[in-house]
Amino acid sequence: MNYKTEFANGTTSVELTGRFTFGDHSSFRKLIEEIRAHQAETHILDVAGVEFIDSAGLGMLLLARDEGEKSNTTVILRGAQGQVKRMLEVARFDTLFKLED
Repeated sequence: MNYKTEFANGTTSVELTGRFTFGDHSSFRKLIEEIRAHQAETHILDVAGVEFIDSAGLGMLLLARDEGEKSNTTVILRGAQGQVKRMLEVARFDTLFKLED
């Protein structure tokens, strides 16, 4: 997984690309630390560029959600497609996150 962050107008936007798997745990922790420092009202995780996600990747998204709840920040998942979209649907992430096309 690769990522790029932007911060503007109280929103942190993160563009995720590649495969999002168990092996990305340490880099995702680094990402969480980065976005926590911004103290934004909204975090948008753009997963349009993610081609594959496994159960560990789903778990890491839940970690991002938990961090958001601690700081009263909304976490939005945007642009899920293909296998990633199916995984989010099967895991019922629509009940846990705001999902955007």
